Amino acid sequence: MNRKKESKVVPNVRFKGFTDDWKQRKLGDVSEIIGGGTPSTNHPEYWDGDIDWYSPAEILDQIYVKRSQRRITKLGYDNSSAKLLPPGTVLFTSRAGIGKTAILSQKSCTNQGFQSIVPHENELDTYFIFSRTNALKRYGELVGAGSTFAEVSGKQMSAMNLMLPTTIQEQQVIGQFFKKLDRLITLHQQKITLLTKLKKAMLEKMFPKKGSVIPEFRFNGFANAWEQRKLENFGKATGGTSIESEFSEDGIYKVISIGSYSENSVYNDQGIRAIKSDKTSNRVLNKNDLTMILNDKTTSGNIIGRVLLIEKSGIYVYNQRTERIEININEYDPVFLYEMLNAPNIREKIIKQAQGNTQIYVNWSTIAMLDYMIPSKKEQVKIGQFLHSISNIITLYQRKIDKIKNMKKAMLDQMFI
Repeated sequence: MNRKKESKVVPNVRFKGFTDDWKQRKLGDVSEIIGGGTPSTNHPEYWDGDIDWYSPAEILDQIYVKRSQRRITKLGYDNSSAKLLPPGTVLFTSRAGIGKTAILSQKSCTNQGFQSIVPHENELDTYFIFSRTNALKRYGELVGAGSTFAEVSGKQMSAMNLMLPTTIQEQQVIGQFFKKLDRLITLHQQKITLLTKLKKAMLEKMFPKKGSVIPEFRFNGFANAWEQRKLENFGKATGGTSIESEFSEDGIYKVISIGSYSENSVYNDQGIRAIKSDKTSNRVLNKNDLTMILNDKTTSGNIIGRVLLIEKSGIYVYNQRTERIEININEYDPVFLYEMLNAPNIREKIIKQAQGNTQIYVNWSTIAMLDYMIPSKKEQVKIGQFLHSISNIITLYQRKIDKIKNMKKAMLDQMFI
């Protein structure tokens, strides 16, 4: 790739060998915009056929769609306004939820919630225009209008102005570049999915089922029954208070607040820092501390009970809505407790104690009395190390995904006009 900044009609970053100015074209000049239709549901003979028929709800984060949830018959197709779309069509949702896209893998049709883009051969590359999903979405949301819900028409989509390379070859090279990035993201996500399933399966086998004191799977050398302990037995708990007055770009501490807990309960650095002061001095976390979300600040409650493990002393301070647990390391392994408390089937205990209307929260005094089955310290260490090794690999792949996504975002800004 080389860089070229002197012209206003070329992107900042281009692949070598391409020097011509880009030109403005209307989307309708280089593709056909096709809507969809729905056969009457009063005719059973129109349904459960062999023609794929998509609805907007099926278009999620996938790139290619291969099989629709519902299918229609040839008779249903003939008696509706649905249109058969060729492979390589970019599906574009045109109603409430404007701008979701996916690429057709085989001939299919859609309902009326789409204005799909069928590229003209040698004029528009499928993956090139798919990579412009964000621009398509912004345009659709801008021009879409409707009395009941926002909707963009085929005529409006056809009128969209795009800056395009003058050759299909440059479009294809750009499309392939972003296709490779997307493929890497997908491969890493698939690995995360497999590892998450493995971890879930092992959690179910490595902890006693309800009414039992021995798990289904154990490491060699351990035979004693697990014993019941309460959450408050794990260590000293201290609730967080607001330290927002101490926030500063020049702060030496990273701040843990409810936004710091990622979906996988790995620290999410939001860039918030706090200064060293009397107010933060007793909020500094030590290695092997756990922090837990007690207040969701919303009505969803789905982050209640998430736990972070502190792996370095003197780096973090904790804000309000978070509880600090200083683990009694003589009896309990912090890594084991971290993995156990974050396990979905075990965290459910805490979620069930949630209350509130405008904000969902739990009281420490209530959840402190919850019972957990705990093995000996040696067995805790073995289990904790095993589960944490899986967690670390998941985190590694997630960081790779984040890095690729950041690179993709930067290149999207530089490689298009």
